[in-house]
Amino acid sequence: MIKSMTGYGRASGFSGKLEISVEIKSVNNRYLDCSFKMPRVYSSFEETMKSTVHRYISRGKVDVFVTIDSSNAGDIEIRVNAPLAEAYLAALRDMSARHGLADNIGVMDLARFPDVLQVEKKEADLDELCADVCSVLEAALGDFNDMRKREGDKLGRDITERLDEIERLTALVEGITPRTTAEYRNKLETRMREILQGAELDESRILTEAALFADRTAINEELVRLRSHMSQLREMLRGGEPVGRKMDFLVQEFNREANTIGSKGNDAEMAKVVVDLKAEIEKIREQAQNVE
Repeated sequence: MIKSMTGYGRASGFSGKLEISVEIKSVNNRYLDCSFKMPRVYSSFEETMKSTVHRYISRGKVDVFVTIDSSNAGDIEIRVNAPLAEAYLAALRDMSARHGLADNIGVMDLARFPDVLQVEKKEADLDELCADVCSVLEAALGDFNDMRKREGDKLGRDITERLDEIERLTALVEGITPRTTAEYRNKLETRMREILQGAELDESRILTEAALFADRTAINEELVRLRSHMSQLREMLRGGEPVGRKMDFLVQEFNREANTIGSKGNDAEMAKVVVDLKAEIEKIREQAQNVE
């Protein structure tokens, strides 16, 4: 089953009391172009996360948004700078004794002095946090791939319908080819009779000219290759590997054969069928731009 290059996925989880949220969005691109939007303090996670993304995605413009909420983490600690507090207290008591002031120093008075109380944030275990972020990322990638598979299934059905139509048109071309040669022979014979005005016709010359015409307009090789390309494309649609680039190339080959058939064709009905054939090929080419 093929996958679409466009998709969206989301997942959330926790690392301790840190809440992690990951969103993934992608659009079409010739190659894999992956970018991350996350707090700069966690930018060291990017390489590990990129390796995780590469296991799931091979092509597309992918944006990964990572949010880490620490509002409920409870990782704030208040520490007392005991040596500094004792130094302030000693200085205040010395002032009290020297100037005969009341020694009524309270805890709140001491806490107001700079740096007596220090706010500290606990250091997170970055290795553990990175592993937890990648775990949430994998869950988001799973959701992302589910959406891409659903879109890919729609693409596959549409391309298959186009292939069925191309096969029908190819059969029409095959039916027109012998008739075209026969019509050319009849026209040639009629024209020769008009020119010779009752003289005996050189049957061998007419056969030779008809044979040359048939050789110039022969499209058997092109039809065989076109059917081979159709078979290959059906195999690609049934497979599970990324086939977008191969499909791009194969559709070019479809166009090459259709153009050759059109240039060799010498019949108005065949020209119309070839136009329809190329229109269906172009629709497949457009859809192939969305395939991973």
